[in-house]
Amino acid sequence: MLFLTEAEVRKLLPMTEAVRLMRETFAALRTGASQNQPRRRLSMPSGSVLHAMAGAHGKYFGTKIYSTNAKYGSMHFLFWLLDAETANPCALLEANWLGQIRTGAASGYATDLLARKDATTLGIVGSGFQARAQVEAVSAVRPLKEIRVWSRNQANREKFAAECARDFGLNVQAVPTARQAVENMDIVATATWSKDPVLEADWIAPGTHINAMGSNNPQRRELPAELIAKADRIACDSIEQSKIESGDLLLAWEQKDWETPRLIELKDATERTNAPAITIFKSNGLGVEDVAAGAFVYEQALRLGVGRPLYSGAES
Repeated sequence: MLFLTEAEVRKLLPMTEAVRLMRETFAALRTGASQNQPRRRLSMPSGSVLHAMAGAHGKYFGTKIYSTNAKYGSMHFLFWLLDAETANPCALLEANWLGQIRTGAASGYATDLLARKDATTLGIVGSGFQARAQVEAVSAVRPLKEIRVWSRNQANREKFAAECARDFGLNVQAVPTARQAVENMDIVATATWSKDPVLEADWIAPGTHINAMGSNNPQRRELPAELIAKADRIACDSIEQSKIESGDLLLAWEQKDWETPRLIELKDATERTNAPAITIFKSNGLGVEDVAAGAFVYEQALRLGVGRPLYSGAES
């Protein structure tokens, strides 16, 4: 079994490959060839939480486990990949970058389906590590000419804009308000830890596509109920998982609203045909995405001789 570090995972999983992997993963979910198990959480009185999410894709299955504690700013991620035929362990990966890249890639795939083909502008609320992946992924599927970013901390958003402009060769500007970041933009991404909505429905113009990926907590949301009501199409990565943890929908809807034909899973989404439509991709993150991305990293590591054996024994 191989052990792969964060640096190795990041090097072996380029965003363009990750977007392709997410396209394959959701196609496999559509046919039933892949499986996903919704995230489960074990909460401690101290505020520490253990999270686990599993899936199966292709020749592999596996699970990501991670621990968090908001009080201490703790976040620790590991992913365990196994051979689906033999159940033998294949690899253990440090998985912070794995999650960041595949989350961005899922938004990239959703954007390629749901955003207008002529979309060239991106507005971002948030300037953390997930926001960076949103820039990289969306720019992989649309020729972005302008990106605006807002977050609460001015220094953070200015640093984010400068780093993204340097690293991706894009026109990225920090702006002083959330409204300026998203108003009249073709694509909008929200990537925050906010408990309450970070934008207003009337800031979003017809024809806009929105990637909302910051909240996977039933008591937190980034999008207001008015925008959920206004949207023409809402795609989520998993309806089953959304009913457990998607505060953006849970806090906006009654039980009957889950039956709306406006809500679909990303695996069933087709390309946009209605230019003025407002579309939303509500991303929670799926275990099967980690399996697809982790398996690619593992096979690349074997090919290139990267990684360190953890023990000798039965391996795939």
